[in-house]
Amino acid sequence: MKVVILAGGFGTRLAEYTDSIPKPMVTVGGKPIIWHIMQHYAKFGHTDFVVALGYKAEVIREYFLNFNSLNSDFTVDLATGSVQWIGSSAPNWKVTLVDTGLESLTGTRLRRLAPILGHERFMLTYGDGVSNVDIHELLKFHEGHGRKVTMTAVRPAARFGELEISAGGVKSFQEKPQLHSGWINGGFFVMEPSFFDFIPENNVMLEREPFNNATADQELMAFEHLGFWQCMDTKRDADNLQALWDSGVPPWLE
Repeated sequence: MKVVILAGGFGTRLAEYTDSIPKPMVTVGGKPIIWHIMQHYAKFGHTDFVVALGYKAEVIREYFLNFNSLNSDFTVDLATGSVQWIGSSAPNWKVTLVDTGLESLTGTRLRRLAPILGHERFMLTYGDGVSNVDIHELLKFHEGHGRKVTMTAVRPAARFGELEISAGGVKSFQEKPQLHSGWINGGFFVMEPSFFDFIPENNVMLEREPFNNATADQELMAFEHLGFWQCMDTKRDADNLQALWDSGVPPWLE
């Protein structure tokens, strides 16, 4: 089953990095976050990736074209150009890189991948978020309901401390608790090929007309994930992910 990664956005809220590289190439622990996402899927046996490119597509292309030389030791014979890899540990991944347009929105990027994805079920996620979502359980849930699309719903930690107040007194204080309500779209989708029928021909965001259309037809289901999930929208998010990496085994790779 193919795994689509949307990796073409401008990443304007992470401008400290994205002036020179696309957001999926911002590193955590010395590895681009797109690598971390792929590692998670690969842990569950899904290693056939289709990456939708746009902004600074050449940076992601060059990373995968030169993956072995960037991640392995080697000896190169300058006279012949032959390369001998020393202890290469390149993963057994197939990565298809497709330029889906600089100005394309997420729905349009996905629609442009239809000829590659064909008539088979596929998974999809964003190129800027990591999670420990159980992919086996996600697929089991999707297969069980028989609808066209499953969205992973998450309840992220609040950015600020939460107070419970009564008559002016603080009854409880929690520093950055997980939200008690308010599920949000966490990505990590499973989709049937018939979902493409919900994507109009104009330039659209996946999160608007396509999902609204699927919701109206009762074809969108939510897989509730209570475990770890973190997007990387800001430098603060990137720093938090790096801190988790530095603390030991990061929760998204456990």
